[in-house]
Amino acid sequence: MSDASESSLQQCDECVAPAEAFSLIANETRLSILEALWRADTRPVRFSDLRSAVGMRDSAQFNYHLSKLTDQYVVKVEGEESGYDLRHAGEKVVRAIISGSFNEHPHLDPFAVEGSCAWCDGTLEARYDDERLSVVCRDCDHRHGTYSFPPGGLNDRSDEEVARAFDQRVRHLHCLAADGVCPECSGRMVTELHEEGDCCLGDGLRADHVCQQCDHTLCSTVGLSLLDKSPVVAFYADHGVELSGRPYWSLSWCVRDAHTEVLSRDPWRLAVTIDHAGEQLRVELDGSLRILATDRS
Repeated sequence: MSDASESSLQQCDECVAPAEAFSLIANETRLSILEALWRADTRPVRFSDLRSAVGMRDSAQFNYHLSKLTDQYVVKVEGEESGYDLRHAGEKVVRAIISGSFNEHPHLDPFAVEGSCAWCDGTLEARYDDERLSVVCRDCDHRHGTYSFPPGGLNDRSDEEVARAFDQRVRHLHCLAADGVCPECSGRMVTELHEEGDCCLGDGLRADHVCQQCDHTLCSTVGLSLLDKSPVVAFYADHGVELSGRPYWSLSWCVRDAHTEVLSRDPWRLAVTIDHAGEQLRVELDGSLRILATDRS
């Protein structure tokens, strides 16, 4: 965590210590209250209706647990529509439970995915372990990306649907990161370029998106940052291809830095060359992966 973020936390006189905040929900009844509010058809929910939804007869005991949640995870609404509603922190807790991140550790057998290896043209498969999904070549074992994918994303989905959801999640994560927003805490993210070290994508040159608040990091090739950029989307559209329908790992320029040329290092200036149907799109970027120029030939 950066000094700036530590300083802002220290200056927050009304903040609850993390250990205390988590201890407030370390109780089955309190989690049931949050879930009942989440599932309510309308909110705020009156005290008696909320107690009935939780199934607790002892009014005093129920009020005790509800009061522990109020202000931190639950808000009491006054006025004509009085009752209780979820605060954002309460919604985050319920979403985390629904996603399975707290209590589910599912097993998923490897399954084949669309596309072929960008290095050896071998068969690609998805592998799931510790809430992270990877696209890997069965023949040369080269990785085509490893990113978080909560257990809840596996529910009620076929293998094909899981792969599609993972592709969309990776696009979303990198779209936020490239725009300077941390997908974990919404803190400020900055982009750092490196030419050595390991990454779940690429051969060496990589872009690290690093949160200045929580230190969350996403790494990728330079090309992956172009997936949602209008010149690239238009380039494929002119050839009758909807880019959003192509898994990122099936696009070599997204997973191999062989398509990226370093034009200068101080300051950084890069060029990504994309080939399709006999035409070429060259995209020049700066060190923050902002597009500087494009050229089609």
